Amino acid sequence: MYVVVCNGCMLRDFITDVLQPSRVITAVRRQQNMPLHDRIIPYLETAGLYHLARLNSQWFWVDESLLSAFIERWRPETHTFHMPFGECTITLQDVAYQLGLPIDGAPVSGCLTEFENLMEHGRPAWVWFRELFGELPPQSKVKQMTVCYTWFHERFRVLPADATDETVRVYARAYILMLFADKNANRVHLRWLPYLVSLDDLGRYSWGSAALAWLYRCLCRGTNRNVVNLAGPLHLLQSWIFWRFPTLRPTGFDRFGFPLASRWAEFVPRNDAGAQRLVSARLALDRLRVHDFVWEPYSSADVAAVIHPEILADEHRWLWTAVTSLIYFATIEWHQVDRVLPQFGGVQHLPDVALNIDWLHAKDGRGGDRWFPTYYQEWHQLWENRHQSVIWVDRVLDPGPSADYLEWWCRVAHRFLSPDVAFQDPRPIVLTEEARHRGSSQAPPRVHVYDRPDNRRVDRRRRIGTRTTDREWREFADRLEQDVPGAEAGDPVDYRVPRRRGRRPPARPDRRGGPDGGPSEQGGRHWSRGR
Repeated sequence: MYVVVCNGCMLRDFITDVLQPSRVITAVRRQQNMPLHDRIIPYLETAGLYHLARLNSQWFWVDESLLSAFIERWRPETHTFHMPFGECTITLQDVAYQLGLPIDGAPVSGCLTEFENLMEHGRPAWVWFRELFGELPPQSKVKQMTVCYTWFHERFRVLPADATDETVRVYARAYILMLFADKNANRVHLRWLPYLVSLDDLGRYSWGSAALAWLYRCLCRGTNRNVVNLAGPLHLLQSWIFWRFPTLRPTGFDRFGFPLASRWAEFVPRNDAGAQRLVSARLALDRLRVHDFVWEPYSSADVAAVIHPEILADEHRWLWTAVTSLIYFATIEWHQVDRVLPQFGGVQHLPDVALNIDWLHAKDGRGGDRWFPTYYQEWHQLWENRHQSVIWVDRVLDPGPSADYLEWWCRVAHRFLSPDVAFQDPRPIVLTEEARHRGSSQAPPRVHVYDRPDNRRVDRRRRIGTRTTDREWREFADRLEQDVPGAEAGDPVDYRVPRRRGRRPPARPDRRGGPDGGPSEQGGRHWSRGR
């Protein structure tokens, strides 16, 4: 980082226009809005998705400015939020309490569309669709390998009173499929068809790890400053914030049930002055101290009174502290709980170097369908050996970061994002007496995993959220040292760093000379294999 010395006006303009952009990310919202029929509930309970279905039956509003401020502090390298007092993140424990999803089980993986070629006993996608749902959607409701969300809503919303058991199973499949809308929240992908063949086997999957993997990937994408829309289980992210940060929690929501995310079902944030509220949220995070974060919010008696016991089963709870892979089809992320041990009642030690998985971040399932358990065999094997990657946490009465960790954190971390002029009081001192009394902590032993860097991104851009690269600092310093051509004395000068805007290439014509097709009445597959 280069130190730039210039007059206050120029630096303020640079901070406002370059370092502190008011980028409020728009959240994709969706409401299931389908009644939970009594005859469908047993299938949801068997699948381990009943609590998630209850959440999706309500409309959740999210505070987009608050979430944008947190995304600025998300680091894809560590899958943690970098706060002034240290690191924190959403873990499998949070998924279990907030969403009520099972943690232990088989990974949610497979292939995307070529079931007949990549799966044993697989069928062509649209043939399988008609067998499972009894009919095909009209071509106007189909786009490549997705079906419009509204078609399921219109066709399967009301279960007939005299429905047979097979009809109930068809409606249960439709309800479960609607739980997994795509990132635009308006279409459902056919990748889920193999899971719907046997509803009785859905309970053997780790839905919790899949949900966390997808949230991690969406947060990593959100760090790209060009991203303006964010998908994923954002109600999980917002509920995690409200439970962990009492100073950011809205008032009037003292009563709660299970799953814990339902506590905020009636929360309605302000929808005006988003940029100003983002600046306020950013400053609020900059002023946080270690006592403003609740390390163990689920240890209270009130929470224990409403928790359903199935999520506390040993096979699920044991994996909360597993340092392992998280799998959701082509999305592979890393559960780095060794960096947030105070969230499990321990003392945070100096962390090991973060695992480099840039190669995995570059994969999203496009570029040809694959059988992901084979293509990502190493990472699936890590999940299969998940019980061997569980780390032991030595619980203490006063969990938190050690003194060594805080000294290291204050030295190397980018703790504050707001400009200095925004602070009316001195920056908070992190190294407290409590941290000194905790002493030091040793890193627990864990399974060694090799880095997987993306060789095509050796010079991977480092601009994350509101941060900038050294190149931008150098350009800004060079512009301060030279006169701006054509400027008269006293004229306002734009010292913002210029950016190149890429042009979208012209659309390629359809190779078949016509619009995309859809499922035929003969059950043939869609000719396009786009995702």
